[in-house]
Amino acid sequence: MRKHPFGSRGPQVSVIGQGTWYIDSGDRATAVAALRRGIDLGMTHIDTAEMYGDAELVVAEAIAGRRDEIFLVSKVLPSNASRRGTITACDRSLKRLKTDRLDCYLLHWRGSVPLAETVAAFDELVRAGKIRSWGVSNFDTDDLDEMLDVTGEGNIACNQVLYHLQERAIEHAVLPWCEQHGVAVVAYSPFGHNDFPSPRSKPGAVLQAIAEAHRTTPRQVALSFLTRRPSLFAIPKASSPDHAADNAAAGGLTLTDDDISAIDKAFPRGPKPRGLPML
Repeated sequence: MRKHPFGSRGPQVSVIGQGTWYIDSGDRATAVAALRRGIDLGMTHIDTAEMYGDAELVVAEAIAGRRDEIFLVSKVLPSNASRRGTITACDRSLKRLKTDRLDCYLLHWRGSVPLAETVAAFDELVRAGKIRSWGVSNFDTDDLDEMLDVTGEGNIACNQVLYHLQERAIEHAVLPWCEQHGVAVVAYSPFGHNDFPSPRSKPGAVLQAIAEAHRTTPRQVALSFLTRRPSLFAIPKASSPDHAADNAAAGGLTLTDDDISAIDKAFPRGPKPRGLPML
């Protein structure tokens, strides 16, 4: 499993991690087994959120006895992101996750609470040892500029954003901004939302051909492309242990320059959108 530094001050973290949105909607035992299989194969970056129903409880079961192996991330809802509300939400997540600290804590998206309040809470949580770093999610460059004005360089660990082959909007401005300021970029929904390219489509056929050349799968090719730069990470969700193993294999796949050029041509990033896409 490849690892990259997580932001300008962070530890080495697996480039392929494990997302948990809707992981509580299926069979609990299967979900736990999928997460554990992913951990066994090096996907030790696990992402969850207070918004994700009982996902934190599923994660707690999966990481029991293995907490020190995990880079654990959760998120506070914007409606809870006041100074007191953020601390209360973090304590609630820690209790559900059965741990005493988070490796990174994110503001899930921009809300109406002044960023300075949320940052003050994050800083307090760092001093208390309850979180080791903090970041943001679904932040466009104007939000990032404002956050940088509040906190200064080197404090924003990551920006978690929608990024997949058919949605490359972050490459216009958000990704360059984050790379300039040492902020890790974490791709959520890296396979899209139930619309991964079919091998019967022209773009899908390109993925299939590259996969066959590397004796791998199109989804592994996609994950390798989305983590092709040192700033990039991806957090696919797995519905089964076999699915987790398939995702993890992407962490050892390195695409050639020709592969990347072919994917870039098959899945053009398109024009810069007016706003940052998000789910």
